[in-house]
Parts: sequence; structure tokens; C-alpha cells
Amino acid sequence: MFRKRTPPSPTTTAAQPAPVERITSVIGSGITWKGNLSGSGGVRVEGALEGDVALRGLLVVSETGKVTGQSLRANIVIVAGVVRGDITAEKVEIRKTGRVWGMWSPAAFATEEGSFLRGQIRMEEQVDLGLTTQPEQHLLRWRSRRRRQTRPPDPAHRIRRLISRLLTPLLWD
Repeated sequence: MFRKRTPPSPTTTAAQPAPVERITSVIGSGITWKGNLSGSGGVRVEGALEGDVALRGLLVVSETGKVTGQSLRANIVIVAGVVRGDITAEKVEIRKTGRVWGMWSPAAFATEEGSFLRGQIRMEEQVDLGLTTQPEQHLLRWRSRRRRQTRPPDPAHRIRRLISRLLTPLLWD
């Protein structure tokens, strides 16, 4: 209680368990997402996802979920539904209801009896997911690029916008 605290030794820090991954987003069973999915956090797919996935975190494909894409990259991938595409992850688990078609590059994997896999597994000691360190900055760059692309090139647009800004307060008063 009153003893001086000592810094933890390297042996005690190595024995500590890894932090538990949490699901922060869900694609529901009635939803079909077409497009790429990237970012950080945990995602659970209960519906359909058509596109590439690049997550810094956990990806769970539930029994009703279906993911189709060229590449699927995440730290941990748990499959209880259907996945068609190449998986690159630190850890991959296929549950007994899981079906996977494609190539894998995991550092560790586990399968339950009854699971299905068609493809190749290439085990790696360490997996480079190739994910950016700050996906938010990538999103901000995309938004600013998108804003520039949607602006009309004609100068009459600026005049119309100025007139509407001036008249709007008069109309609402």
C-alpha cells in the first residue's frame, strides 16, 4: 500500500494480454454496401459488402453476412458467413458456418470443424497490412478533392450564389 512503485519489468509486460477489440460499426442484415470500406475500429457485417476492405481493427462476418471483394485487410478477421476474396490479416478465424474462397496471408489462423475453405494459405511470421497510420487525413484529402471537383467552372454560378445569399434573409423575415 505504501511501498514505492517499481516500473514493470519486460517479462511482466510481455505476459499482459492484448487489448480486446470492440465492434464500433455494424452493417445490418438488410443492408447491401457497394464500395470500399476503410478506417480503424471494429466492423461487423451482417448484410452484404461488395468492395475492398482495409481496416485497422477487427472485422467480423456474421452467419448472415457476405463479403465480396478483391482484397480484405484487417488486423483480425472472424468469418462465420461467406467471404470471396483474398484475406491479409494478423489472425483469421473461420467458424463452423464460415465459407471462404480466396487466398490467405495470415500470421495465425484457426478453423472449426465444418468450416469451408477453397484457396491457398501462405503463413507469414509477420504480416504487413499496408494500412495508413492516419486514415482520417486520407478522408480529409478526399473530401477537399471532392469539393474542388464539384464546383461549377462558370462565373455565373458565383453570381447566382451571391444573390441567393442576399435574398434568403429577406424572404424568411
